[in-house]
Amino acid sequence: MAVAMAGGAKFKGTQMREKQLNEMIEKKVKEATEVCGGDEKSAECKVAWDEVEEISQAKADFRLKLQKEDPLESFCQEHPETDECRLYDN
Repeated sequence: MAVAMAGGAKFKGTQMREKQLNEMIEKKVKEATEVCGGDEKSAECKVAWDEVEEISQAKADFRLKLQKEDPLESFCQEHPETDECRLYDN
């Protein structure tokens, strides 16, 4: 099922994954802010912000993959027997 969004059509699973990543980023930013409240130079603070950076990078990688990948390709890898994925000889 495709749903229209500002950046074009996106599949429901794609929207859910983006939402999950956004929620994870918000949660980790909040955690990092709490951990770093007393000492911004502590090892725990650095680790907390590293986690925020890793999730942010995962979101950026996810968006880049979406731009480069045809959704039909991944669908056909999982469901090669469907009519949409059949290849015919001419």
